[in-house]
Order: sequence, then C-alpha cells, then structure tokens
Amino acid sequence: MPAESPAERLQAGLQQLSCRLRPEQTDALLQYLELLRRWNRAYNLTAITDPTEMVARHLLDSLSVSPFIAGGRLLDAGTGAGLPGVPLAITRPDLDVTLLDSGGKKVRFLNHVKRTLGLHNATAVQARLEDFVAPVPFDTIISRAFSSLADFVQTARRLASPATRLCAMKGRFPKAELASLPDQTRLISVEELSVPGLQEHRHLVIMCLIA
Repeated sequence: MPAESPAERLQAGLQQLSCRLRPEQTDALLQYLELLRRWNRAYNLTAITDPTEMVARHLLDSLSVSPFIAGGRLLDAGTGAGLPGVPLAITRPDLDVTLLDSGGKKVRFLNHVKRTLGLHNATAVQARLEDFVAPVPFDTIISRAFSSLADFVQTARRLASPATRLCAMKGRFPKAELASLPDQTRLISVEELSVPGLQEHRHLVIMCLIA
C-alpha cells in the first residue's frame, strides 16, 4: 500500500477534528507547509522535515485548539514559524492574528507567507513578548513556546485584561506548573486534546487574570 500523502493525511485529520474547510483553505494549509519545508533548508525553522509528520505536528496540532478560541484579536506569542497562528489565520477568517516573534528570519518568513497566501487577517511583528506594546488588550493570547505557565502569565499579563483568555499549549498534564500559577490568575480549564496522527499527550491550559 503506498504511503499516505500530506494532502491525504490532512484531509483525514480534518475529518477526525470535525473541521470543515473550504477547498481554498485546505490548499492554503498545504501551501504553507510547502513554504515551511522550502524555507527550512536555509532558515532552520523546524526540526520536523518529513511532510506527512509536519501535517500532524504542525497543522493538526495547531487546529486542535481552534474550538477553544473565541473570535476577535489573537496574539500568538513566540510564534516561531507561525504555529499555531498561521493555520488558525487560514482557517478562521473571524480572527485578527498577530504573529509575534523576536527572530528576524522567522518574521521574514512569516511576511512571505502572508504575502504568498494573501493572509489579510495576519500581521507579523518582530519583538520580544516582554517588550511588545499593543494599544488595547487582546481577546486571546496563545503560546506553545513558553517553558512554564508562570512565565507565560507573568510576561503576557501586560497585554491582557480580565476578559482575555491566556491559552498555553502543553504536552503532558502540567500538574506542578498549575500549582505554581501566579497570584491573580484563575484557571478556567485544562482541555485534553486529541491530535490525529500523534500518539502523544497534548493539553491546552486556559487561564485568565483576576480583576
């Protein structure tokens, strides 16, 4: 039996996630993956190089959090190669996505992705989270790059209001980290994620600030 292609893996994964997309959105996800694979040769954007594995670890992993993100202004803090922000921007036109990263090469890549895919609801910004300034709080701030929940909350709180959802993508259930959440932080929920093609633990920690 021939190996499953990235397009086939994506279609099967989208079905498992109950994620219905227009054909042009599916094409844009695959085009993003091809851009990532091509630019990775020079820019070292990801350690994952197998296209089919990239579908699960990058695209489907990112889309698994979509049901927990309300419409509005989304900040992807430490987005790297655009994860989860780019897949969310492609599939969620209701979101206004800011892709924040301190790496110049990564931001150049993200600007190329934006131009190539016509992602009018995404903006790439080169800055550290602790230095970034926004005119109003974001509706949701998400990251899968921070080492600890405490660091994430402390660094992101300047850009949040009590109505902001602070979402951290994690592997195993972060019991110790949850016990060390900073004061004035409320845990809303910890969602167990099922990512098609990944046999690993995945969780989304959803928090907010206490007024």
